[in-house]
Amino acid sequence: MAAPEAYTIAQVPLVAHSFSPDRSGKKTDGIPLKAIALSTNSNEASIYARDGYEWQPISTLAQHDKLVTSIDWAPTTDRIVTCAQDRNAYVWTKEADPSNPSQIVWKPTLVVLKINRAATQVRWSPLENKFAVASGARSICVCSFDEEMNWWASKQLKKPIRSTVLSIDWHPNNVLLAAGSADMKARVFSTFLKEIDKKPPANVWGDKFPWNTVCGEYNSPGGGWVHAVGFSPSGDALAFAGHDSTITIVYPAAPAVITLKGTTLPYLTLTWTAEDALVAAGHDCQPVLFSGTPAGWKAICSLDDANGPRSSSFASSASTPRSATGPGGGGGPPVGRLNNAAFNRFREADSRGTSSIPGTPSSPGGSGLFGGSPTSGVGGDKELLTIHQNTITSVRPYEWGPNGNVTKVSTTGVDGKLVLWPVSTSGGLAPKMMIR
Repeated sequence: MAAPEAYTIAQVPLVAHSFSPDRSGKKTDGIPLKAIALSTNSNEASIYARDGYEWQPISTLAQHDKLVTSIDWAPTTDRIVTCAQDRNAYVWTKEADPSNPSQIVWKPTLVVLKINRAATQVRWSPLENKFAVASGARSICVCSFDEEMNWWASKQLKKPIRSTVLSIDWHPNNVLLAAGSADMKARVFSTFLKEIDKKPPANVWGDKFPWNTVCGEYNSPGGGWVHAVGFSPSGDALAFAGHDSTITIVYPAAPAVITLKGTTLPYLTLTWTAEDALVAAGHDCQPVLFSGTPAGWKAICSLDDANGPRSSSFASSASTPRSATGPGGGGGPPVGRLNNAAFNRFREADSRGTSSIPGTPSSPGGSGLFGGSPTSGVGGDKELLTIHQNTITSVRPYEWGPNGNVTKVSTTGVDGKLVLWPVSTSGGLAPKMMIR
């Protein structure tokens, strides 16, 4: 299997990313098609195009007044939607530059969300005729285009949300919407709009879908914020990640609720790669592949380690209700590149207040806070043993195989890196990493 490709895009955190519809790298009328839209921790979004082994900025989306929190690039209509802490969203469309017709510019259209807190995440629906915007106003704005008024109108989902909505994801039927929030719950809402949507057929989430119907509500097992949610490709299962270091998979048809309790740092983002597999990433700086069925799930491997152990820091079983200390409780050694002597030394320092790193106060011969040599021995190596050197903020599907399963995912992080990871449920990765 090919090695992961790592690119240092910027020296600032990458908050969110979304790729252009075409991944071929070809050009049309001189316009590079392999492009990525990025939020570079500012009030502007940037579009980068790949030129050989480098990513070069080609456009800037500058309309927001505060930090851009989320970006989504529609694969069919080729429109970009952004949202920010300024409580606004913009839809960006390509147009020829009036002063230079051979050049393309992105024209913004303001979306009035009518919220009094920051917008946190935005996603196009599968049919791209509407999009949803999560917010800190304890609501979700579902936006659709009003042909008569020639603008994007929004309608809000409010009840029973009790805190900031942190993540959203669309069901394949274009009507159901999953949401994870800081009130420690993951929910499935109906966003049915008579003017736009056709009546969806019955599915595992119900048979009637009036506006704002709650089709499912699930608690975070340990009471943590729900950072990420995602429907499986068929829409018959829902996964969500909590700040309590858990991943939960829900099968409403079984019914089964599977909880994977981890000993690692919390995950912030996830994406399904197949009906029985997903990739999650976050504060541990490495994406982890999980796989399973309604009978149980487990962690397969870290995508950041070709030769790492496949034993899991998670144990899982189908359980209703869930228990952090019951069958779904954690156990076993950690997964991936962080399961090594260097990481164990840091863990020992945290749990016991001792350290074997030269130059630290609790090590033999240590000489206080400023004593010792920070570059001597192991203690001088400040680089993490992962490709990402800081929190992974976003993971998205990048490439699909003939059977429709995701074969490659992309991640961006606080370290300013973009990494493309091959994914397989049957094996690890090539032993060497391609660093750009």
